[in-house]
Amino acid sequence: MKIVNLEGYTTNPGDLSWGKIEELGDYTVYERTEPKDIIKRAKGANILIVNKTIVTKEILTALSPELEYIGLQSTGYNVVDCKAARELGITVCNIPAYSTNAVAQLVFSFILQITNKVTLHSDAVRNGEWCDCPDFCFWKEPLTELDGKTLGIIGFGSIGKRVAALAQAFGMNVLVNTPHPNNEYKNVKFVNIDELLNGSDFVTCHCPLTPNTEKLINAKSIAKMKDGAVLINTSRGPVVDEQALADALNSGKLSAAGLDVLETEPANPNNPLLTAKNCFITPHIAWAAKETRARLLNILEQNIRAYLNGNPQNVVN
Repeated sequence: MKIVNLEGYTTNPGDLSWGKIEELGDYTVYERTEPKDIIKRAKGANILIVNKTIVTKEILTALSPELEYIGLQSTGYNVVDCKAARELGITVCNIPAYSTNAVAQLVFSFILQITNKVTLHSDAVRNGEWCDCPDFCFWKEPLTELDGKTLGIIGFGSIGKRVAALAQAFGMNVLVNTPHPNNEYKNVKFVNIDELLNGSDFVTCHCPLTPNTEKLINAKSIAKMKDGAVLINTSRGPVVDEQALADALNSGKLSAAGLDVLETEPANPNNPLLTAKNCFITPHIAWAAKETRARLLNILEQNIRAYLNGNPQNVVN
């Protein structure tokens, strides 16, 4: 069984082991693969492992009939033409729910950075401002307590549910917009998108990227948000209209934003959010804790093993 991983570096830059996958076949790992090299490197593979590599119908056709399985190193699977894969008899499997806690943790890292302004005040102390202060404390900008504030969650899968639980631990009210309300969750209020936008002090996106959610956060939807509200996006970059968000931050309509994803990654140097006011951007790191990546590798290996045993799991096509 020939197994090829076209982009192993971000999942495992050397601090984890590929050993369990190596047990399953002849395993080759490339740190990164340029589009022009995909077919050359993957030719003859029975199992192909990818993350952000775009796998088109043309690529799938060129790799058939040897290619029989694609293992994603991610929850999202929009990089693979799943319809074409199904037509060619290629099984595609993803890694669901491996990063739930890590993503929820980053959501609140953003929220706490924005409300407690940790970096601003730590820098002020290092610059000597506390040493020169006549009082025992000072604050450079207003601080915000989360208790009693309202968090709006768009999307209520495993991550959305975990974020809701953390919000309630801080004493926040929780509004949820989802196509599938679940009345078992008594401590949240399920609402339509307009009610969520109108009523939330913080809005956090946890929806998949679909034609219905692309640029869901745009100039029109931002206009419905509270003045001074905060937007968090750790889902997919294209869920947000980046120019509209930059305009809202620069005008003061929104007080801040926390983003772990952008429409183009790595970031385009001309992205207006890179210079927008009070915009905190991290380089797609919500999934990157060592513990989280180890969980991903374990599920990746289990997915492949299940397929080889004739009982594929986490199939997305």
